[in-house]
Amino acid sequence: MSVGTPEEAVIWHDVENGAYEADLELWRELALGAGGPVLEVGCGTGRVAIDLARHGHHVLGVDIEPAFVSVLRERAAERNLEANAEVGDVRDLEVTGEFALVIVPMQTIQLLEGATERRAALEGMRRALAPRGLIAVAIVEGDAGADESGVVGPPLPDVAEIDGWVYSSLPVELRTGDGQLVLSRLRQIVTPDGDLTDERVDITLAALDPGALEAEAEEAGLRPAGRREIAETDIHVGSAVVLLEAAP
Repeated sequence: MSVGTPEEAVIWHDVENGAYEADLELWRELALGAGGPVLEVGCGTGRVAIDLARHGHHVLGVDIEPAFVSVLRERAAERNLEANAEVGDVRDLEVTGEFALVIVPMQTIQLLEGATERRAALEGMRRALAPRGLIAVAIVEGDAGADESGVVGPPLPDVAEIDGWVYSSLPVELRTGDGQLVLSRLRQIVTPDGDLTDERVDITLAALDPGALEAEAEEAGLRPAGRREIAETDIHVGSAVVLLEAAP
């Protein structure tokens, strides 16, 4: 499998995100309280959507990556779960129906470039809300666990073995500045024959704090509805979750 194919994109997404569970309890709690259908923005391959569907919730996921959407649909169908997905861009969100809860896990909002793109995304989420609906957006603050040198620690790799191929992704550095957080990962693949390839990739997040996000949300016709926290784990930083509702 060559690096850069849709299949590789799915694998790396699962390797680097699939085992994360620290936020699932909060999404379950919010979905139960909302009492209606859930829209997940940036659904990936279904880590959260499949979990919520297992707990009896109707979930629609949206992601810009078609390969992720296909995998989520396949996994939901295999399990006979009420989860579906559509290809879409959060900056121009178009979904059918109204949702009691809109969730944005795993710092997806910080992948957008600047306040203008975030406002467009927030306006789209507001349009998708049912009356008295709730939006929940997870963000990472500050240095995200880096030491003074910018090195992430303790560095532990995410590893998966698939059909004899071993995939390893190691966070090695976090650089801050110019309103950005740039996480560098070393991705390595070991083939069944023992051949090793590696590649360093950068993941850029916009620096963002809850107050700034709440101020941008108000410009998009939303108002703050509280905040929650997702605790850090041994291998993942914690997150702040900003809750928003439609302004009257």
